[in-house]
Amino acid sequence: MISTNLVNLVQICDEISDIAERTGADMKGPIPLPTKRLKVTTRKSVSGDGCATFDRWEMRIHKRLIDIQTNDRAMRQIMRVHVPEDIQIEIEVPT
Repeated sequence: MISTNLVNLVQICDEISDIAERTGADMKGPIPLPTKRLKVTTRKSVSGDGCATFDRWEMRIHKRLIDIQTNDRAMRQIMRVHVPEDIQIEIEVPT
């Protein structure tokens, strides 16, 4: 799971872990992966004249990894979880 909003990410992780506990699925995680920081520095002055003042912007991208050995019932419940727009979830199913 990837998001810039840490609060929503933690809520979704809690919901998925609750579903895993209720259905008895084996779960590992959520494992926090390193936070990626995207930094942008821009100059405040439009024309470039004047004093050298800068704006510094930073966006943090948080990631969590959850490994669940699950059955069909638990997978259906996980697929029904309401996910906010700012969270991206990637599900891998082994074949």
